[in-house]
Amino acid sequence: MRILHTSDWHLGRSFHREGLLGHQAAFVDHLLEVVEAERVDVVVVSGDVYDRALPHVDAVALADEAFARLAGSRAQVVVSSGNHDSAQRLGFGSRLMDAAGVFVRTDAATVGTPVMLGDEHGDVAIHALPYLDPSALLEPWGLSHRSHEAALGEAMARVRRDLAARPSSTRSVVLAHAFVAGATPSESERDISVGGVSRVATSTFDGIDYTALGHLHGPHVLADGLRYSGSPLAYSFSEADQAKGSWLVELDAGGFSAAHWVDAPVPRRLSRLTGTLVDLLGDPALADREDDWVQATVTDVPRPARAMEQLRRRFPHTLVLQFPAHVSEGHAPAPPAAGRSDHGVTLDFLEQARGVPASDAESALLLEAVDACCHDPDQDVLVGSPAPAGGA
Repeated sequence: MRILHTSDWHLGRSFHREGLLGHQAAFVDHLLEVVEAERVDVVVVSGDVYDRALPHVDAVALADEAFARLAGSRAQVVVSSGNHDSAQRLGFGSRLMDAAGVFVRTDAATVGTPVMLGDEHGDVAIHALPYLDPSALLEPWGLSHRSHEAALGEAMARVRRDLAARPSSTRSVVLAHAFVAGATPSESERDISVGGVSRVATSTFDGIDYTALGHLHGPHVLADGLRYSGSPLAYSFSEADQAKGSWLVELDAGGFSAAHWVDAPVPRRLSRLTGTLVDLLGDPALADREDDWVQATVTDVPRPARAMEQLRRRFPHTLVLQFPAHVSEGHAPAPPAAGRSDHGVTLDFLEQARGVPASDAESALLLEAVDACCHDPDQDVLVGSPAPAGGA
């Protein structure tokens, strides 16, 4: 059996306000091409089909198209819900979709009941575990404590009871959406920690022929049969150096046999550039970065005017402009001096933050901003300012 392991599609997500639906549609095209070219038998999606519990109608339309096309392909499909998905909405119509070979599992009540598929070597039991919220399952499942470790431990106990009742030749696949110890997160995953703890041990999945993990957006190999595929697209600049794609997994008569990485198409590269504005605009070595999505860290002191405007002349897809902080690390800004005006406090903070004082134009702009914030239209005076001479 040949299994294509994917996860974390996050349909409908944007990247710093850049729409990604067209790029996500291109990934679906790629997925169908891989299914045919690599003779894939099963496509698994380990959670986070959508980016939101209430996905945009265009994202729902793309998911509908993807599942319909996969249902018409040579592969069957097994999908579990992630922490971004609404289990009820993603699972709508799942009993009808089963008949089309698209098995969507979103209900914790189904844990322990596998999707049974087979090949020339016999049965393969695919247990698709939806994202399991420990708080919601604490009482229904009688968990000893509220944690992801406890919830997944109980889920895997149910999986193992099912497998123990089947012939020993039955091979096992588990889909799980979790943060497993030994993997490294990026900046774009939503925190799922409970009581400050989110990780579960790799031993949670011992004895399973292949565990297809979702939630983290970078690919990880925690063991031959325990892997994250990661997301098909980069969703933060912290993922700039990550490979994006899917695992093509092979099961033989004895279980896990091999896994091969399949690169996904890269619609636009991500680049993180650092330097003075002059260097970034003039360095010929950056010519091949001009069409990338760019996060630029400009190191000039003082900060140059219209830096983003100038950067976009060379790098039209610059999405993030940042400057290194100049406040001494580990030291909070000094408290404002007694009697210092609001305008003076803003000038002091600006100088501390970037290392140089405000220009005359900046000072005037800050004064205008302070006046606008403090002006009380009912009194027609500046709150906290001294009363005018001769007045009350």
